[in-house]
Amino acid sequence: MTDKIVIATENAPAAIGTYSQAIKAGNTVYISGQIPLNPDTMEMVGDDFDSQVVQVFDNLKAVCEAAGGSLQHIAKLNIFMVDLANFAKVNEVMGQYIQQPYPARAAIGVKELPKGSLVEMDAVMIL
Repeated sequence: MTDKIVIATENAPAAIGTYSQAIKAGNTVYISGQIPLNPDTMEMVGDDFDSQVVQVFDNLKAVCEAAGGSLQHIAKLNIFMVDLANFAKVNEVMGQYIQQPYPARAAIGVKELPKGSLVEMDAVMIL
């Protein structure tokens, strides 16, 4: 069995439950869902989708870097939104953070997210 290594960084929000920011198993990193919490204050960055999606990508980036990779190493990205009308904005912001080849991705509409967030993302990264 492959050993699991806990990935943690102060540059992304601390876990707010019984989970790790990420777990590395072999050359695969499983990144827990990131919501738009400011890692310094552990407060939401705002109530608008634009600022929230940017913070989520910043949080994902920090966890990727703590694991020794980058957003470009993400193989699978799951995006959860309370309003799928924000799909175009996600594409716009994602294009500022990740270049081709893009990861495999799912965009899922949900009723609600932790702390009233409008967006959450989790990922699988290959190193």
